Amino acid sequence: MAETTTRAAEPRGFRSAELGWPELHRIPHPPRRLPLLGDVLGVNRATPLQDSLRFARQLGPIYRRKAFNREFVFVWGADLVADLADESRFAKHVGLGVANLRPVAGDGLFTAYNHEPNWQLAHDVLAPGFSREAMEAYHPMMLAVAGRLTDHWDREQAAGRSVDVPGDMTKLTLETIARTGFGHDFGSFERDRPHPFVTAMVGTLTYAQRLNSVPFPALLRRAAQRNADDIAYLNRMVDDLVNTRRAAAGDGDLLDRMLETAHPETGERLSPENVRRQVITFLVAGHETTSGALSFALHYLSRHPEVAARARAEVDRVWGSAAVPGYDQVAKLRYVRRVLDESLRLWPTAPAFAREAVQDTVLAGRHPMRRGAWTLVLTPMLQRDPEVWGADAERFDPDRFDPKAVRSRPPHVFKPFGTGARACIGRQFALHEATLVLGLLLRRYELRADPGYRLSVTERLTLMPEGLRLHLERRAGSGATAALVADPDEAPAASESRCPVSRAGD
Repeated sequence: MAETTTRAAEPRGFRSAELGWPELHRIPHPPRRLPLLGDVLGVNRATPLQDSLRFARQLGPIYRRKAFNREFVFVWGADLVADLADESRFAKHVGLGVANLRPVAGDGLFTAYNHEPNWQLAHDVLAPGFSREAMEAYHPMMLAVAGRLTDHWDREQAAGRSVDVPGDMTKLTLETIARTGFGHDFGSFERDRPHPFVTAMVGTLTYAQRLNSVPFPALLRRAAQRNADDIAYLNRMVDDLVNTRRAAAGDGDLLDRMLETAHPETGERLSPENVRRQVITFLVAGHETTSGALSFALHYLSRHPEVAARARAEVDRVWGSAAVPGYDQVAKLRYVRRVLDESLRLWPTAPAFAREAVQDTVLAGRHPMRRGAWTLVLTPMLQRDPEVWGADAERFDPDRFDPKAVRSRPPHVFKPFGTGARACIGRQFALHEATLVLGLLLRRYELRADPGYRLSVTERLTLMPEGLRLHLERRAGSGATAALVADPDEAPAASESRCPVSRAGD
């Protein structure tokens, strides 16, 4: 079995930066720091990420913030992040809100510490579940769930109602991962309210976020009890799902792999407790981030009709008169994929990842770090760095992902799925699902924005547009053959947003 990056005897990371950064005084921090409280003036407890982006613009590519007795170092400069991507010197750090999710996810793929063996075992067992062969098997199920979404949107459009984009994307992606991964149907589109799983999941994410903004967890006593109730519900639901599967075999999906597959080299199997943790991890991570990515992309498509028209023309040309697209036809939607990548550039729904030093080192030749010292990479700022993306980096422009533009940029400047051995294992699944859904929606509808809406982003470890509703118009002859147009685009280069599944982690 592949060796993990750190061992049990090594430190998991320092809670406060002064313990791990010998020259911390050289790193800027916000003005008006208060004794005991730290850098709390002008911040909003509900928007810590957006506050961090504001400080990043003021203070530069590396800076620090202090909240009560804890100090954190933030990084977003392209050269600094490129150095942090060196797997021989840095590894994933489980800190902040991620560690706060361990009561529910334990040593699941996303929340495991590097020295815990189960993340590598689970990765090696489950990686074949994201192979091309497996993805082709998931494709019809993705289409079926997307059909439930369009049926719902057709009814809303016929009744003259706008659609709740984040809510409906959450239903779509939850049903997709539940169906493809675990053979389960939550009935989300038949419910007037979110499924209790979604309510409990949002509760645990929100609680984890709140823990970062209070000096003493005891201050959240009532919230802690609600969180415990949410965790108990998630555990019961997943246990029922697993027990049902044990009684009746499935068709080789992710759950079957968890229950039946031994590690190809060691013969180890996932324990029942770890199976539960992995199922919860996939259900939460497998839908929460993709729903946000789709929601942001639909927002930008509605605000940029010229981009939507170009993407729609590509869908019409590539899919032609086919009633439903085949698996290979989705990958041919190169411009649609650029729309998705550009949306993920501006608003990566997993907006940060942490890296820790596995040895004493010097970051980018300038900042000494002791072993175990860690930093938080602000992905939205990395992906807005004007030195890399240009003076108009805040502007939405899918042509940034034209193959020539991709080749002109340095590596490690587009990281919506994390980096290294612990990057997202479900990356190709999410990209295929999101590209397919955007193609289907563009083929069927004209998307009309509410003129009075201004993008507001809600934070709960992941990011989501808040209050986004769109008006729909059915396209004349949608689903039939549309006028064909020439495709001027080149074949795709080795895109920054593409990685082999064999290198994916969690």
